[in-house]
Formats: sequence, C-alpha cells, structure tokens
Amino acid sequence: MGATRSDPGRPSLTDLIARADETALAASALGCLDRCLPLLDGEDQVLRPLWVSLADGTGWEGALTEVRTALGAGPEAGGAWSSDAGPDPAEATALARRMLEAVPATRSAAALRAWADGCSAAALRIHRLLDAGDEGVSPLVSAELRRQVRVLELLGGTSGTGGGLRQVLDVSTEGRRVLRAVVSRSRRSGVTSEY
Repeated sequence: MGATRSDPGRPSLTDLIARADETALAASALGCLDRCLPLLDGEDQVLRPLWVSLADGTGWEGALTEVRTALGAGPEAGGAWSSDAGPDPAEATALARRMLEAVPATRSAAALRAWADGCSAAALRIHRLLDAGDEGVSPLVSAELRRQVRVLELLGGTSGTGGGLRQVLDVSTEGRRVLRAVVSRSRRSGVTSEY
C-alpha cells in the first residue's frame, strides 16, 4: 500500500482499514477522493451528495450517479488498482479519476474495503507525485498519511454520523485546500513547492 506507518505507538493505517466498519471505510475512501478533487477540476461541494448519503444511510447509488455526471465520469472499466506508475504529472490526475470510477454502486463491506484500500494507496501516490521534495516520505505525503489515519480514528468502530463525520469533513476540506494550492503552483510553474 506504500507509506502506511503512523506515529509510533499508534495503529498503522493498514490496521485501521482492516478494522474499520462500512461507514468508516466509505468515509476514508471518500475523504481521499475529496482531497484529490483539485486534480479533477471539481467544485468543492461536488461530492456533497455522497457525503449526505453517507450521513443518512440512504440513496448511495443515486448520489453516485449525480456525482459522476457532474465530474464527467462513469463506472470503472475493470482491471486492478495501479498506483506504481512513474512520476508523470498526468498520472496523478489519472489516479484521481480512477478513484472516482471505482466507487462501488452498493455499500457492501467487501466492495468498500477494496475501494478504501485502493484510494488510500492512490492518494498517497498522488501526493508523492506532486511533491518536488527529496527522496523518502515527503512533508506532503506525511500530511496526507496523518489525515488518513485521523479520519479512521475519528470514526473507528462508530456509526460515523454526527460530530465524527463533521470532523472528517473538516479534515478533508483542509487537505483539499492544500492540494489545490499545490496543483495551482504546479500548473503555473511545472514544479511544486514544499509544504
């Protein structure tokens, strides 16, 4: 999955995903996609139908159709997740679109776990591709890893509604703003600034 270590003494990202319930898995994957929206030129609220569905437990398939229509995407064409391509700027956008295309039409535990695992790896890869820093775990990747862990900790073992989900949205909003700034600088100059 790539960089999945959190702070010493805390559960790893891999462990948190393995223990997460359906709502936490959906929120984890949706949060990853939400933070990567700038690559798809999506409006900040374009994923709102899916967040609302996640909060009230109804209308997932209809919300997914609405979101895909807004972003000009369809269901996945098939094939395994791939987040190990070379550092091509277009690869980050392709990974973000793959995350959207892979959203399961039904919220089953198996489908959501596969989506959450794939989105986690893809989001970390995207942040690595967009960071012009030194080798190793860059500040941008470290921040994304912390956000992924935080989301799962906020929802760990709970229904994921109410205050927990609102805090998850706050985490995703912060990450999206960071990535939007990075993408904007990258498109202007061809290189990214360290964050």
